[in-house]
Amino acid sequence: QVLRQFVRHDSDTVTSLVLERSMNRVQLLGRVGQDPIMRQVEGKNPVTIFSLATNEMWRTGDSEVSQGAVLPLCALGDISQKTTWHRISVFRPGLRDVTYQYVRKGSRIFVEGKIDYGEYTDKNNVRRQATTIIADNVIFLSDS
Repeated sequence: QVLRQFVRHDSDTVTSLVLERSMNRVQLLGRVGQDPIMRQVEGKNPVTIFSLATNEMWRTGDSEVSQGAVLPLCALGDISQKTTWHRISVFRPGLRDVTYQYVRKGSRIFVEGKIDYGEYTDKNNVRRQATTIIADNVIFLSDS
């Protein structure tokens, strides 16, 4: 029924146009890897750029532990960890400036935004791909 609101039927044709909802949304919670830098490309607005590390942890080993059980880490077997680095770009003027001024290496922050896949040519004239998170919200968290 909701879809019918988005469907347009031409009076004498069989074809119809369906408008489709989609979403590109990312939420990350992690620690800043380096102090932000602000860059400005000629003819474009400045951007604040920094890296954010997120960690994923899991248990490896033979012993099974029921989900939801609270046990000390030593009882869980071997713990493995993977760190993923994300490139964050902030374009919104107010947020860009506050992020540049107050975010520091090691800060714990929450970032909301969208994923952007782009290409660029490096200084050796090689085409490269880059994945960037375009932040539209940055929340500063305390370490305690």
